[in-house]
Amino acid sequence: MSRRHRSALPALLVTGLYGAALTVALLVTLISGDLGPLWWLTLFTTVSEGVAVTGLNLLLLVLAGLSWAWGIWQVLRGPLTGPPPEQDRDTRRLRVALYAATATTWLLHVTESWVPADTTVFDSAVMCVVVLLFMRVLGRDRQYMRGAGVLGYGGFTVIGVLDLAGWTVPDGVELICGLAGLAWTALVLRAQWDDDRWGTATVAYGIAALVVPILLMLAALPFVDEGWAVEALGVVSSVLIMIWLARTAHDLAAPSDRPAVRTTSAA
Repeated sequence: MSRRHRSALPALLVTGLYGAALTVALLVTLISGDLGPLWWLTLFTTVSEGVAVTGLNLLLLVLAGLSWAWGIWQVLRGPLTGPPPEQDRDTRRLRVALYAATATTWLLHVTESWVPADTTVFDSAVMCVVVLLFMRVLGRDRQYMRGAGVLGYGGFTVIGVLDLAGWTVPDGVELICGLAGLAWTALVLRAQWDDDRWGTATVAYGIAALVVPILLMLAALPFVDEGWAVEALGVVSSVLIMIWLARTAHDLAAPSDRPAVRTTSAA
């Protein structure tokens, strides 16, 4: 059991409970052929009509479940143990915003299938705050980074509001905002790599959050008509984003006598 992190015990307990529930749900599926419990624990919705119990279906659902379990552990375990460093107001605010963004990313994925309204506006709005606070914590004049972040997440916020109001947006606007958001993330990762406050593992999760969705889109091509399968693969992307956001906040609270050094350990 890891004692290197401040909230290791609660995180281990929650992760263990989820893992136990996942195991029971898998056994129920194998014994009775009922996908309901496993489906709900991994995709947080009811079983899609006409989906049979197959080896591939179970593999995708278990992959989603294991991703959630790893994400729970990474997010809830908190920063490393030890006295935290002195943090200015902007750093404290950024950590709060990062944790809020982690929570909204999870809520967006969980509620996407059963909330009729477009809830992306909440996630995008929180990320706008993260963008602005990140610039203050990183320091230096990074107008290009701020511009990309505001265009990306600010644009998605406006699109979400317009969608809630029943208005349509021109074709291509979402693509532009998406590319701007990706550019901001890449620029932040580059800045994190050059900043000793963040460890290599945190940056690696951020890079994975950029690259893995592209690979998953290619992997999902054979299942393009199976929306639930694409959703199961999408869990991996959501978890990677959550882990990067949470670890970014964790590293800012690394103990002053044990600074966030570059380590390849992600466990």
